[in-house]
Amino acid sequence: MTGQVSDLVFEEFNGVLGKNSFNASPKLTQRIAAQLVKPIMFNYVGGHVSDIRTSAEIPDIIVNIVRGMLDLFQVTVKTTQKIYELEETSIHGMCQSNYATEQDVNTKDMHITQIVDVSNCKEKAAIYRGMATAVLDQDSKQRGESVITTLRYIYTVKPTAEGGLITRAHGLEQQHFTPFNVKGGSFKMQATKEIVLLGVTDTARAVTYGPMESKGSLVYKFFNAQANIPIIMQNLDDPVPKAIKMIKHLAEANRYQVDSATSQDTIKVYQLLRVTPYEGLELMWKQLAGNEEHRRWFLDMVVEVSDARILRFLETRFQAADVSAVEAWQTLLMSMNHLQAIPDLVEMAKMFLNMPFSKSNIYLWHTVVLSYGSLVYKHCNYYTPCPVAAVQPLLDMAVESLRKGDNANMVLALKALGNAGHPGSIKTIMRFLPGVAANPVDLPPRVLSAAVQSMRLIAARDPQSVQDITMSLFLQKTLPTEIRMLAFMIMFDTKPSMALVSIVTTHLQEEKDLHVVSFAYSYLSSLARSSTPNNQFLSTACNVARKILAPKFGRLSYHYSKAMRMDWFNDDFLIGTATEVFMLKSATNIFPTEIMMKGKFYFIGRILQLLEMGIHADGLKDLFGNFQQSFKGDLGLGDFQALYSVLQNWEIMPNDKLVLSAFARASGQEWFFADIDKGMIRNIINAVRPLGGKGSPLRASIEDLQRGVSWHRTKPFLIFEVRYFQATTLGLPLEISKYYETINGITVNAKAAVNPPLTESLEQLLSSDISLETDGFIGFTKDFWVFYGINTELFQCGTEFKSKTPVAIPWNFSAKINVRKRKFEIDFPSCKKEVELLSVSSNVYAVSRNIEDLALAKITPMMPNAIDSNDEVVRMGPTIVRSEYEQVSTRNSWHPKAKVCVESNIYGAGVCVESEFRREYYHEEYPLYYFLGYTHMALKVIPAQAIKAVDKIHFEVDAGPSRPPASTRQLMETLRRLSKKAAQRVRLSSDSASNERGSDLRAAGQASNSTPEAVYNIKAFAMSGNQEPEGYVADFYYTPEANTQSAQLIMSQVGEDTNWKMCVDTSVSAQVGTKGHLRWGAECQSYEVSMRAATANLPGSKPTLKAKIHWTRVPGNMAEIGKRIESYVPGMALLLGFTQQVKRNTKQEVSASVIATSADSVDMHIEFPEYTVFRHAIPFPLQPFSFQEVQQDNSNTTIDSFGWA
Repeated sequence: MTGQVSDLVFEEFNGVLGKNSFNASPKLTQRIAAQLVKPIMFNYVGGHVSDIRTSAEIPDIIVNIVRGMLDLFQVTVKTTQKIYELEETSIHGMCQSNYATEQDVNTKDMHITQIVDVSNCKEKAAIYRGMATAVLDQDSKQRGESVITTLRYIYTVKPTAEGGLITRAHGLEQQHFTPFNVKGGSFKMQATKEIVLLGVTDTARAVTYGPMESKGSLVYKFFNAQANIPIIMQNLDDPVPKAIKMIKHLAEANRYQVDSATSQDTIKVYQLLRVTPYEGLELMWKQLAGNEEHRRWFLDMVVEVSDARILRFLETRFQAADVSAVEAWQTLLMSMNHLQAIPDLVEMAKMFLNMPFSKSNIYLWHTVVLSYGSLVYKHCNYYTPCPVAAVQPLLDMAVESLRKGDNANMVLALKALGNAGHPGSIKTIMRFLPGVAANPVDLPPRVLSAAVQSMRLIAARDPQSVQDITMSLFLQKTLPTEIRMLAFMIMFDTKPSMALVSIVTTHLQEEKDLHVVSFAYSYLSSLARSSTPNNQFLSTACNVARKILAPKFGRLSYHYSKAMRMDWFNDDFLIGTATEVFMLKSATNIFPTEIMMKGKFYFIGRILQLLEMGIHADGLKDLFGNFQQSFKGDLGLGDFQALYSVLQNWEIMPNDKLVLSAFARASGQEWFFADIDKGMIRNIINAVRPLGGKGSPLRASIEDLQRGVSWHRTKPFLIFEVRYFQATTLGLPLEISKYYETINGITVNAKAAVNPPLTESLEQLLSSDISLETDGFIGFTKDFWVFYGINTELFQCGTEFKSKTPVAIPWNFSAKINVRKRKFEIDFPSCKKEVELLSVSSNVYAVSRNIEDLALAKITPMMPNAIDSNDEVVRMGPTIVRSEYEQVSTRNSWHPKAKVCVESNIYGAGVCVESEFRREYYHEEYPLYYFLGYTHMALKVIPAQAIKAVDKIHFEVDAGPSRPPASTRQLMETLRRLSKKAAQRVRLSSDSASNERGSDLRAAGQASNSTPEAVYNIKAFAMSGNQEPEGYVADFYYTPEANTQSAQLIMSQVGEDTNWKMCVDTSVSAQVGTKGHLRWGAECQSYEVSMRAATANLPGSKPTLKAKIHWTRVPGNMAEIGKRIESYVPGMALLLGFTQQVKRNTKQEVSASVIATSADSVDMHIEFPEYTVFRHAIPFPLQPFSFQEVQQDNSNTTIDSFGWA
């Protein structure tokens, strides 16, 4: 059959229903109509469309639109059945269709309703991009979906002698999408199409067609999806000069600080690069490589070319060696991470494993091998079963390193196999594991650890094999403790059954190694509390195991190895998080042998593995030796030499002994690891040795700083690009995309001076006056977009959520420091203009763009413009709190707006926090509406009206070189004198003022001889030329005496007509406990709060810790805050399992007691003025010796001694 389309009209709607109308797009109409007017041929037999043919020049987007038209003819009619279902081809793929037929008794026409189950298609016309490393969570999908699509066709078929004739057909597709659960509100997409038979005309005219080529079946075909970025549209003709111009513009605009206004331009550059041929990339490199700034920007952005062109470009760079090792590993890392994981590119990427340049730097070599493993992992997510040929180079590397006994390469190969997660690597990994390997192996714990962890991703793909191996390792009691605990951890990544958990529990009951038991029990306990969907069955099994093991092992302390997991999940949002911390110890080492931490994010049916870090620190005990005895903490030469001697201990360490190794993983993929060994320590010693000559690196850096340095780095980074494409009944691609882009920037200008000038030894720096002048900037701008709508190369229309978060921290100060004198000064210029440190802005827009009228693109905010509000200013002494708040709420509108400023009239500066939210159709039961609207929050530093003109703000810290601690008698005399002077001022009369002042001065002179010297002195002044400074001075006193450690802080306001002070007195005594006394206001007399905590134990009673806080006078705003907190306590206490008792207690006092009722539980009572809350038997694991020690240490302390002195 042959078809043609005529009288085409393309219109767009972007506005408010009832106020706006459709607008014609004549240029776009003309462009599409010029293609659709050309003949289209297809086979049509039995109501089924196949073998669509068009002329070669018809673009793919037009062919897909034709598929949308022909899809309306795809119908299966059965006259013998009224209800039937079958699997058939449609534009959405091979999907399940359900039919219902009804015949009109008068016209004999058949009315057919067809429902297509788009979610149940074997060959669905949909693709995912950017989610290869995210684990699919089927359990989460059972709790709700984020996308639901329904598709219905209604046909009217008139019976004819040949069979039937479609006289009318109507198609309706509806899709509901939300970033959360569709039960809580959603975006809605609706597509309709209809055909009506106007007439039938017989023609005998012969039609002549030119050459035609087959375009395939009715199923929608995706093409060039990477280039059509939904959040922008631009002319992509001649991309090279456009990309070069924009890169230069971005480099210039962000030269000193990040220009948030240009951040979206990075997406435009990515799009231009994706349509640039390989020769164009080489041309851009030649033009930009000569400028350091342009070169960095290009290398950071070319990584988004995610096909063979980027591999060819990197191959050329590696062969020519015209990039540094640092440039190479950064570019390769990001390129491989964003590369399409198709078979051709995986095969092409193998070449980097054999290039000499790859091995020119150890970290570059690590990146090459680890990145290839990550590429294999993504490849296996799309191709099942995954061919072994993809992982074969890594298998060969592992076997060869094992044959040679090369531990370093063994670890590297095993880590790469861990990234790949290929089930075919199991047999190779087993060769490294004792008790599992066919031939006995004797490998160091570090290699065994890498081998066990290399199964972490295989656990999801081949859980049975991993369970067998890890169970065997866990039961081998001759293995190092660390390896057995790692095996246990990986075993539970396979989500073991109740039966397997029961077997593990049985063996743990007989386990003798308390570190293994403690690790296993703590992990089982954490999993038993898990609420995430993927652990819903495992948590039940672990809960049973925990109850069995608790009587015997529930009291093990944190002295032993531990595994902790904290998680939560919300069904309304379909969002959750999980954090796991593992601390592996052994009986022979005080330091943990390994520490690991990882986080996961649960989102719309996927599990995103966030940043994961680990440290293997088995060699620290050999390095540190008796470091604690020689380190005094005074930052003098002795401490410097103690640190230096630690580094020298490497000489006695074995050559193959690592001091420390660390790794980092993102999205479950290890991208970096480093080993600190003897060679690295040697380099550190040579760099920082105290007597370093003029050739030492540290000396060279100091000399550069004296001459003045200027350093700048800017890095654009597309954090993620997650895209989902699905065909629609119209033959247009519906897209759901998320983009997260950041530009990070830092600029440092600094110049230092050393007096006296540095001569030979770096030790001289400890006693020299060092001054520094610096200015700079550090910050970033993060942009986040969510697009939902139609995205093609010709036009875009849909809903777009856009968020921008700029963080900008500039600095400009001068500093002076003397290490020996322990004195530090810093000066900031006065605040002259408003500086926005942080802001978050977001909104939801209706967008429409078309390639023929780029200047007429429409972006309509879904929320109206903001409204203005008035200011309310509240003055509080030297600080002004200025606030404004307004909330406009109607039935379908919510608009709170607030601004709070805290200003200092001493320093002439203030801080403002402002926020504004606008929501329409807000309803608390629908989480989508929390985010669907305008949001703005900002933190700013602003200039304020000052008492005096401020030239600069001066901070000073003076600790003194060796000040002896003051005695309590001296300090009390000082405080007594201050209080006496305050009292005398109050009693002074005009008649006796002169006499009293004279005696006051004589008393002060007599007491001055006993005034103690502060241990620390801190000043914060606003300097105004030759005038007296304004600000604050704080003195810290330390007064140790027998069995009592006391400290005092006196802070005073400095300036004209001020007597504000704050006095803090604390003491810690073995007999009395801990006391704290806070007074502030005029001469420390206006307000007062006291605190005390102590342990107590009467004979025959349980150890008790009691604490109380009592206030005599507090400011009104502080009392109001306290009342608000008190009102929230009952609800929070109920959630935490506490019981409330209405009981009037001591006024203006809160007290609490914790009673150790057993070695693993405590009782807690908290008394407020109006009520008491309490809870019994709160689980609290203590160290085995702690319970007895508390009883012994407090045997002479009674409850009666816990009173106020």
